[in-house]
Amino acid sequence: MMRIAYVTTDPGIPVWGAKGASVHVQEMLRAVTAAGHSVTVLSPRLEGTPPADLAQVAMLALPPAPKGAPEARAKGLLAANADVCAALDTLSPDIVYERHALYAHGATEWARAQGVPSVLEVNAPLAAEAAAHRTLALAAEADSSAQRAMSAATLVSAVSEPVADHARQMGAQYVTVEPNAVDPARFPAPAPLAADPFTVGFLGSLKPWHGMPLLIDAFALLRASVPDARLLIVGDGPERADIERRLAAAGCADAAEITGLVPAAEVPAHLARMDAGCAPYGESEAFYFSPLKVYEYMAAGVPVVVTRVGHLPGIVSEGLTGLVGPAGDPQALADRLAQLAADAKLRRTLGADGRDAVLGTRTWAGVAARVLGRAMAAAPDRVVA
Repeated sequence: MMRIAYVTTDPGIPVWGAKGASVHVQEMLRAVTAAGHSVTVLSPRLEGTPPADLAQVAMLALPPAPKGAPEARAKGLLAANADVCAALDTLSPDIVYERHALYAHGATEWARAQGVPSVLEVNAPLAAEAAAHRTLALAAEADSSAQRAMSAATLVSAVSEPVADHARQMGAQYVTVEPNAVDPARFPAPAPLAADPFTVGFLGSLKPWHGMPLLIDAFALLRASVPDARLLIVGDGPERADIERRLAAAGCADAAEITGLVPAAEVPAHLARMDAGCAPYGESEAFYFSPLKVYEYMAAGVPVVVTRVGHLPGIVSEGLTGLVGPAGDPQALADRLAQLAADAKLRRTLGADGRDAVLGTRTWAGVAARVLGRAMAAAPDRVVA
């Protein structure tokens, strides 16, 4: 058994929240505690109540994230590295596991200085993402912080090859690729899929890069041949108002339901209402995501339809574990949905084979065991006192 310090300092990720990143944190905590390790979570976002099966996880609250103008917030987050190091001094863990955050480098540098193995989980090129979609203050400092964090880590665990390449460019010495996964216990064998009405589903945050305009356009086209089709959107986010406007303009508002953000424990029940799950990402030169929704659709036995971007065709095998279509083509997406609507046997086959593929290869328990094992194996070569 190891004593693990799990560090997550991103002020936008509540540890016990319901958004995808929060679910990711909880699943990793679940996997390492189930393996018999003791875990202490260090975070400024520990509000709320842990799920019952994570009640044994110890928590150490870091100071609240700074507020104010972007530059002041950035300076505060950089200063918070000292709080992380002080907290780790009190814990003396056997290994440090950190979810990479902007301006965060204290945890892996502390581990290297103390001769303790560390894992840095990197889910995105955060500085580039912030510059493209939000506001990136102190860009040079953000890059320097990422370089410090990645070069100090014993192991960088990246969710995709593009993220792994980014980590290497930022100075990471030992990088492994571990896409997202599922917990089989959350997804028991599904009931037979419904046939009336045919329900198209989307699970996830309503962000600009998730391709919702394409999905709405495709759904409107589908309704021409499947007039009673329904659209179920499980999630919430900044694009919700625009999505509602688009649905109304397409004449589909009465056929759509947006649940809003739901707790992770309720997600499988909503997936059970879907006859097809969509990941309608648009064309992108730098598709680096590891979409949790795709793995969860498949684990729930929901036939999945994805666009041909990035590594998605490597997750979903066309005609075997799902359907793959061109990006940016609503008619192509509508045609694949119509194909599923007309063929219940195909839905059952794709759903069952997709589920088998995911549960056989992509579990959080497997991810945790591989990552921790690789970090410990690398430690003698990488760690310096």
